[in-house]
Amino acid sequence: MSGSRKSLKKPEEWEIERLKRKLDYQYYTGIGDLLLEPEIRVLRSSRTGRIREIYLNGKLLAVVRLKDGHLLISIEGAKKIVRKLPPPHLRVVVSEEAAPFISKGRSVYAKHVIKVDTRLRPGNEVIIVDEKDNVLAVGRLFLSPREITEFRRGVAVRTRKTIR
Repeated sequence: MSGSRKSLKKPEEWEIERLKRKLDYQYYTGIGDLLLEPEIRVLRSSRTGRIREIYLNGKLLAVVRLKDGHLLISIEGAKKIVRKLPPPHLRVVVSEEAAPFISKGRSVYAKHVIKVDTRLRPGNEVIIVDEKDNVLAVGRLFLSPREITEFRRGVAVRTRKTIR
């Protein structure tokens, strides 16, 4: 759908609260308030009326995954979180040598991980950043932080969206 054809609407107050609680549950307490400002707009499914995408100032913050209703942060959402939360919250820090490949969509291998938020669990959505805390991509964690540091082998994060 092109940007001009999208019909963005202001969500109901209870919907905003529900989205905030879902973000807090999926990520960390406080992420909902940090990410969702009162000015957000949503794109609804034309068939079901359910929220599918969340926008702020015309920029996509998150999408609702159809199979389970989880909220997946976009690159813009990731940038907003990185600006407001200190490292290592929700982050996987990768080496400078791996950064160009990851920003083009390659998976993150454990050997390229410099630092990882130890509170993350496999299956969590994460923000992939370089050593200067610049957002490169968002993806899903495959290994636990302990496995990443101990094994140094295998895919640590499957990249979902990149800055390019």
